[in-house]
Amino acid sequence: MSASVPQPVQSFIDAVNAHDEAGFLDAFTEDGFVDDWGRIFTGRDAIKGWSDKEFIGATGVLTPEEVDQSGSAVTVVGDWKSTWANGRSSFAFETAGDKIVSMTIREG
Repeated sequence: MSASVPQPVQSFIDAVNAHDEAGFLDAFTEDGFVDDWGRIFTGRDAIKGWSDKEFIGATGVLTPEEVDQSGSAVTVVGDWKSTWANGRSSFAFETAGDKIVSMTIREG
């Protein structure tokens, strides 16, 4: 059973699960960033470099189990499976319109 995820986060998860690198990267604002357990990757090039090894390049799939939304903040807790890392994880997003400003990954 999957949780109902608001936009633009649902489109982002769809791109990730389809291993759609362009859709994944295009989901972020120009100055967007990923915080992966304290490692910060800001901007498209840095996010792509990280993702090539640990996210899209690792053929990751996120199955949402819990969703919380408060204004522009959306937190998705779910099962993450990839060739890099696996397990229940928390993905906290900050959104602006139809884009993602940030994604913070922690233990779920």
